[in-house]
Amino acid sequence: MQSPLSDIWIFVLQTEAWMHLAFALVCLGLAVVALVKCIPKNAQRFDIAFKRTKGFWLGMTGGAVVLALLGAAGAGPFGLIFPVAAACMAMVYLTDVNPEVSD
Repeated sequence: MQSPLSDIWIFVLQTEAWMHLAFALVCLGLAVVALVKCIPKNAQRFDIAFKRTKGFWLGMTGGAVVLALLGAAGAGPFGLIFPVAAACMAMVYLTDVNPEVSD
């Protein structure tokens, strides 16, 4: 027979797992948006705006998607840091680079 305290602990751990998954999926969505916004941009616009190359930003946003997928899959002890890193990479592109290279 389980004690009420262990039932609460199980509930807390399950809630934490669901919140972690939700956070990772939001970060994945953010990274996918950044990658999709980067793909159609003209490579010359990056040079004109004095940003790094389009290939660099495709690699960064693509890497953000991979890190967010690893975080959503629950990649062991790094399961939370991967989505955070992915969100940071995607947000740098979306807030700094994308407005500068858009028409």
